[in-house]
Amino acid sequence: MPASAAPAVLDILRQQSLSGLVRTALLEMIQTGELTAGSKIVESDLAERLGVSRGPVREALRALEGSGLVWIEKNRGFFVRTVSAEEASNIYAVRAALDRLAGETLARCITDKQIATLRGLIERMGKAVATGDVDTYYPLNLEFHDRLLEFAGNPTLAATSQRLITELYLFRRRSLVQSGSLALSHAEHRRIFDALAARDAATAAQAMWDHVEAARVRMFASLNTQQEAR
Repeated sequence: MPASAAPAVLDILRQQSLSGLVRTALLEMIQTGELTAGSKIVESDLAERLGVSRGPVREALRALEGSGLVWIEKNRGFFVRTVSAEEASNIYAVRAALDRLAGETLARCITDKQIATLRGLIERMGKAVATGDVDTYYPLNLEFHDRLLEFAGNPTLAATSQRLITELYLFRRRSLVQSGSLALSHAEHRRIFDALAARDAATAAQAMWDHVEAARVRMFASLNTQQEAR
């Protein structure tokens, strides 16, 4: 490789690394509700906040556009995607089927160490529920599902599920803050954990499907409540 080519390669690698970091930061902003559905993402403001140039920001936004989280409007810039109720319902249906498979698969191969990891998350979520702390509960909820997909050991299943989950970020947090929903969500997680800990594949599969379906019902209840309040 010519000496002059090395700096160019390093620049490309550095740019890709920065783009990945920006993408992670944007995902966290969407997960936590800092960026809401329909809100505009100002590239210059984001670049200044993260201490990077606008290049990595634009690359990260393009990647998120490909995953369905943001969209670009000509001459106006990037916006957080707004998913219609019909689209969300369809996504939930597919995710329920995938989660059923993940629960069945994981129950057949789960290790004692993985059970201990999931138990720790369940206990931490329980403490958040006891105090009504949705800001603590929500990221633990995401981590719990991330570990389920990781431990199932099927990268294709995990990647497909994660793509669907990202499209539902803006809906799931809203449904969790509904009165009583936090406790219901945690009870569903407890049933999933108990089935996995018992290595009961059929029960784990059904518990996973039930949890996604219940989340879908909570989402629509939240939407209906907001519409009635207008």
